[in-house]
Formats: sequence, C-alpha cells, structure tokens
Amino acid sequence: MKQISKTIVSMLVLVVLVSCTEDKFANYYPDPSKLSQGTVDKQFTGFLQTNREYVLPAYWNYFVVLRNTLQYYNQAVGWINANNQYVPGAASISDRWGNYYQLLSQYRELEKIYNNLSPEEQALNEIYMITATIYLYDFTQVTIDLHGDIPFTEAGKLSQNGGDYIASLAPYDSAEDLYTMMLDDLSDFSQKLGTINVNPGILVGFGAQDYINKGDIEKWQKFCNSLRLRMLTRVSGAGEFSSRAQAEINEILNDPTTYPIVETNDENIQITVYDLSTPLDSEGFQTGLEDWNGNIAGKAMIDHMLANGDPRLRAMFEPGENNAEEEYIGLDPLLNPGTQETLINSGELTIYNRSTLSRNDYFPGLIITAWEVNFLKAEAYVGVNDAMAKEAYERGITESINFYYQVRELSNDATSPELVALGDTEISDYLASAAVSWDNATSEEEKMNLIATQKWLSFNVIQPYENWAELRRLNAPELDFWVDPANAQSLPPNRWIYPNSELVYNTENYNAVKSNDNLSTKIFWDID
Repeated sequence: MKQISKTIVSMLVLVVLVSCTEDKFANYYPDPSKLSQGTVDKQFTGFLQTNREYVLPAYWNYFVVLRNTLQYYNQAVGWINANNQYVPGAASISDRWGNYYQLLSQYRELEKIYNNLSPEEQALNEIYMITATIYLYDFTQVTIDLHGDIPFTEAGKLSQNGGDYIASLAPYDSAEDLYTMMLDDLSDFSQKLGTINVNPGILVGFGAQDYINKGDIEKWQKFCNSLRLRMLTRVSGAGEFSSRAQAEINEILNDPTTYPIVETNDENIQITVYDLSTPLDSEGFQTGLEDWNGNIAGKAMIDHMLANGDPRLRAMFEPGENNAEEEYIGLDPLLNPGTQETLINSGELTIYNRSTLSRNDYFPGLIITAWEVNFLKAEAYVGVNDAMAKEAYERGITESINFYYQVRELSNDATSPELVALGDTEISDYLASAAVSWDNATSEEEKMNLIATQKWLSFNVIQPYENWAELRRLNAPELDFWVDPANAQSLPPNRWIYPNSELVYNTENYNAVKSNDNLSTKIFWDID
C-alpha cells in the first residue's frame, strides 16, 4: 500500500501542497507547506513556480521531453533518422503529465485556502484566484492539445478529499467540454479585470507575489483576451464551436478598449529573467538544447530563410564551426541516417545561435507573444478585410524579427559571432520578397499558408507546443518526413498517448477513454 500511495502521489490525482522544494527558490518565496498556515498570496506564488521549468527554457523540458518528440514533429531541428522515432517516449509523456497535475494540485490547494476565507476576505483576494485560473487555463489548453480528454474537474483534490486516494481518482472530462468551460470563464474574467478595484494593500502584495506580470492588472487582461483569441482560433474549424468562435473573435478584435490584447513585444506575457542569483533563470537552456546535437538546424527552415533574405537568420542561427565559407546549411530529413551522421560530425551544419538562444541565461519564458497574436488577427481577417489581414501579418513578422534582435541584446554570452544590426530596409525588403509578400498571394489558401509559415518560423524551438498544435491544425507549411519502415507509426503522430500510470492506477476512469488512446486519434479541433 505504501508503494501504491507513493506512486499515486506522483500522478494526476494527488495534491502536492507546494513543490517549492528547491532551496534556491525557497530563499525568495517561502514554501506554503512549511508555513504554520497557508495564505492565498504565498500559495499563489507556490502555484506559479510549479511549472516554471516548462515556461522558462530548462534542461528537463528540452532534453527529456522535447528533444525527440515535438522538435522532430515540428522540424524545428535536424536529427539522425532512427527506427521508432515518431513514438513519444514514456519519460516525455509521464514527466510532462506529472508536472501538469502538480500544477493543478497546487491550484486546488489555493482553492481550498481561498474557500476557507470569509466572504469579505474572498472579495479582497479575488484577484489571486482570477489570475491563477488564467495561468492554469493556459497550461491546461496545452495539455488538452497534447492528449485530448484529460481528468480536470475532479482531479487534484486529494487534500480537499481529506487524503482519500480512492475518492480522488478522477474521471476524464471531454476536451470539448473543457474548452467550453475555459472559454466561458475567460470571457467572465476579461469583464471582471476591466472593472475590478483591488484594495491598495492587496495590490502591493499581489505585485510582489506575481512574477508573471508584476501585478499589472491590464497585462493580465491582455493575457486573458489573447489566450481567448488563441483558443477560439484553435477551435474555429470545429463545427460546434465555429459560430461561437467567429462571434467572440469579432467581439475581441472590434473593441480593443474593452478587450485589450498583446500586440507589441513590450506587452509579451512571459517570465522575465532579471537576476541570475534567483531561481528564475534560463541556465538550463544550454544543455537542454545543445546536448546530443539537439540544436542542429533543419533544411526546410534554413532554405526558406535563405531564399527570402530573412533578417532573423543570423540572429536565430550560426554557421557550423567547421564551415569555412560560413554558409547556412540545414540537415535534410530525407537523407539516410549514415549520411546524416557524417554531416553532423563534420561540424559544417548550421546550429541555433548559442548567444541568442541556448547560452542566453536571460532568455525569457514565453507564454504569449506579440507575433502570435498578430498572426491570429491576420487569420481572422482573411476573407473578411484584406487590408487589415495584411497589416496584422506584416506586424507579426516585424515583431518576430525585432524580438530576436532584442533578446540578443539581453544575452550575457559572446560565444557566437557578434550580431550585425538590422539594416534600415531589411524588414521591408523581406516583406516584399517573393514567398513572403502578402500581395503575391492570390487566394485565401495561399494567404493562410503565408501566416502558417511565419508562425512556424517564429515559434521554432522557443514555443514548441504551440508550434505543433498549429502545424496539426493548419497542415501548413507542408514538411517532408522520412518514413519509418520499422513502426506502424511511420510519420509524426496526431496526439500523445496517456502515461502508463493512468492504465495502472486510474484503471476504471482510463477505460472510459481507452479506445481513443492511440497515436492516430486526432484532437477534436484537428479536422483535416
């Protein structure tokens, strides 16, 4: 029984009161589980920190979870082909799943503390619950987009259930129902954040505990509405959501005063790294991305950037150390493994720019970016208002380009060659290039392909979860993959399966979704 209990505590149904176990973190934010009485403000920060290494670039997420899963499926990197390469590993699945349910468990503890307050105290602390729920829904959306149906409404309630493990085994909620619930709640939160009057004393404490937006209520409202726009766009092709999505997207875009969204890089929703002596840093990015040649550039991305004079090329990538001509060469995914290995070992292939990305300890943990939101706007305007679609598309590209130069300026690393500043006409020249120009696209399909390609280029390895979701939804850009002859899963999958712990310990509830637990079942919004 001890072993079963221990295992359950590492799964979805448990409550880890607070996983602020790292000494480094505890020096800055006290562990609520070690306090004599939990408080809303301290638990709020304990909740935020639980998944920080899945937001900030960190070793475990990049090397264990992403290296041979989403990075391959997105062709954000080049790699040596191998048998069974499209089947996500058990460690990738279980670790990402476990982290999500730790986050949910800490949220349930925050709920528990909040629900035990008097009505007057709840009113004072409502800002914590609203913003915590927005943050939770962002990570929940990502988890649904990986797996489909997940336990949620009854999950993470071990503490609320008085330690009863059996009662805490949670049923699966349908992905469609959870999207509906989250969209309903986010709509309400947007309205509340536009009118909420936070007590000045509470606001001071909130600003100290909130390391996402530093207590800026307007930025939380932009986070809320931008997340709504992302989720509404994601489900816009699913029949039961299409009319709602169209109506609410129009509502958001037509009334920016009531529904502000992220539109410029200084409004990005992210974990900003200020001080490397705190636990909020990106020091694990180097080993996470670079180890085992995880930072090799893929051919499709490099070829597109070269052909069109993409100003991001030199900021995002650097020539291989043994490339005397300093050429940018991506690894072809269709080559045989022996040839690929020889090319990698030659040191001539392009790699991701180490000083901009992997060795930049100040690289932010991105949640929602200006380029993503502008590309979502562009998509909404396609077939409706071509001028506004073009404006949003070009603004998205501009914000994406500027981001890579701005983040390089933050870097404390000088491994890569010094970055040549943007020329006066580089962005405008790129926007006019043949395969990028909006005006060259003569159909809605071609314009959607332009948007999809720019999302893919911008997301690359820095927003891999959103990259994979959009590639599945839009089926663009078209990427060629080596066909694995050794496995029935011969190409990238449509979803991740559930961890084996669900089959073993949450058997009855798992059996209700077992028929869909395979790599070929599509997420409900993936209709093509």
